[in-house]
Amino acid sequence: MRAPSDAAASRRVPGRMRLGLVLSLVLSAAPVAGARAEPGIRILDLPFKVRALRGSRSEAAVSVATSGLLPITGAKGSQRTGGQQAGDEESAPIAVVWGDEGGAVLALAEGSVTVRPIGKEAVEGLTAAETPRGALPGSRRALAGPLSAYLTGRSRAPDGGAAAAFLTIRERQPMAVSTDPKPVPVATATVSAGGEAVFAPLRPRLLRLGGRPALLAATLSGADAGGLALIDRPAGDPAAPWAVTARTPPQPGPPLKIAGIAEFSGAGDLQAATVSARGTVQLWTLRPDRIEPAGEAAGYAAGDGDSDLAVTTPAGGSPELVLPVAGRPEIAFVTAKGGLHERARLPVPAPAETGIVVLGEGATARLLVGLADGRVAVVAPDGGKP
Repeated sequence: MRAPSDAAASRRVPGRMRLGLVLSLVLSAAPVAGARAEPGIRILDLPFKVRALRGSRSEAAVSVATSGLLPITGAKGSQRTGGQQAGDEESAPIAVVWGDEGGAVLALAEGSVTVRPIGKEAVEGLTAAETPRGALPGSRRALAGPLSAYLTGRSRAPDGGAAAAFLTIRERQPMAVSTDPKPVPVATATVSAGGEAVFAPLRPRLLRLGGRPALLAATLSGADAGGLALIDRPAGDPAAPWAVTARTPPQPGPPLKIAGIAEFSGAGDLQAATVSARGTVQLWTLRPDRIEPAGEAAGYAAGDGDSDLAVTTPAGGSPELVLPVAGRPEIAFVTAKGGLHERARLPVPAPAETGIVVLGEGATARLLVGLADGRVAVVAPDGGKP
């Protein structure tokens, strides 16, 4: 008998918090209707002000989806729970929001976003599950199959803010089938940012590069300079230790928030999109030994702290970014096919601040936009009925 999965065990909500999650989900089974806003926008009817929005590729969403407490259906493609190879971040076909007075699980059913309220204890459990023991307080872990990665070693950024000295990578090891219960062996590696650099307090991202797992993390190297570090096994050797194999030159306006990773240009190259604190979106092509700039554009916002930003794929098109517009209550659809440019802009009732996430894929997808006034707007990317 194989011992329980380390990744699965790490997602379990402990004791009293898990009980709160059970009760709040079971007692809140009916979806809540949303209020209408201007044409093309629907405001969800939530009994609290939202201060956190988590998308499908988040510890909170995966924890709820794998708890067995909700009838999660319709998961397919990148939205499935489980079955990911190492480097493909785990995901679930739901989003989660919360505030000081409670939270809710958001799902897509027949083209409409449904709301299932959860209580304060459930919210406490979800927030605790996001940050593993020993991690930088308030930071979020990346999870993919046998791999997990999170920031450790509390440090101070050059500007005086919080930062991490290390990125800790944990990897479950294979074990022989046995009738005796045994703990799953886990290999742990600790990687520094290198030189005088430290890791920014933003979630690292798992990806697959050259068919193998790698990580991308934001770094800080000066009072007004940030960058990206690619963490891989040199020369693709699975026995080699994890190390920083490539980095960007320092960029003005730390930190560089990773908005998404996809084949944005449609040319088959894996690329990362970042948004700087100064509102510049930059595209980077990822190679095992280097990170190459692939375009930039100004006029955007990174959102609040470590909030999620959306990557959506229009029907028949290449992946595109959905970003807040700097200083305006608008969101922009930014594509890299044929050069980095905007495909469209849409007005929203208030500036997008607590994140933008996507539910579903293609023509049926819906965007959830966390607004600065504590509301959540539902937007159809194709301009249809939300």
